[in-house]
Amino acid sequence: MIWDDRGFLLSKNRYNENSLIAEIYTRFHGKVTGIIFGGTSKKIKNYLQIGNLLYTNFNTKSENRIGYFKIEIEQALSPYYFDDRKKLSCISSAMHLIKILTAESQKNQLIFELLENFYTLLKKDNWIKNYIFWELELFKLLGYDLEIENLVDKKIVENKIQYISKSTVEKKIVPNFLIDKNENSEDLTTLLDGLKLIGDYLEKTILKPNNLSQPINRLQFINLLK
Repeated sequence: MIWDDRGFLLSKNRYNENSLIAEIYTRFHGKVTGIIFGGTSKKIKNYLQIGNLLYTNFNTKSENRIGYFKIEIEQALSPYYFDDRKKLSCISSAMHLIKILTAESQKNQLIFELLENFYTLLKKDNWIKNYIFWELELFKLLGYDLEIENLVDKKIVENKIQYISKSTVEKKIVPNFLIDKNENSEDLTTLLDGLKLIGDYLEKTILKPNNLSQPINRLQFINLLK
């Protein structure tokens, strides 16, 4: 089986002295794992940055055997943020979520388009807020729609609107911007509360039932924001 496609580099690991095993999320073939021969060479390794968009030629003799990639750089996206640790960490977090939450060779063009949109949100002033909604959209595309607005009660506390979770186990204050999406929240503490709330949902609803651990890349991203 041989095909050509475009895809975002999700991960790379050394295979032997000269080669890498890479995971690439492609438009028409979903997440695909393959060997990049010569992936450690100076000619190739410089553009094998996590998050870069690659043109890929994939070749495999059998569906039961790992194939190999021939790749060319299409867009070097990650290097734009080499001097911005927070956004670079955000890229790592986003790509790792795609890596651990998607199944091999299952096409989902909406997820590919979500990855394309990811780099647009990084350019915005309120990129952290936009990234939180990007995560929620990813979970929705994977079949886990949080529907936060249906899980909270609205209250007025000291003349301010407050949303409280309906949970009978633990009552949590839900940041207003997660419900009132037009609210322009730039307060970092509030945004971090939103990331933590989404992280709790991720762990309880998606990770634990699938025997997955909380992704360290996401935790590192949150710690950099503090």
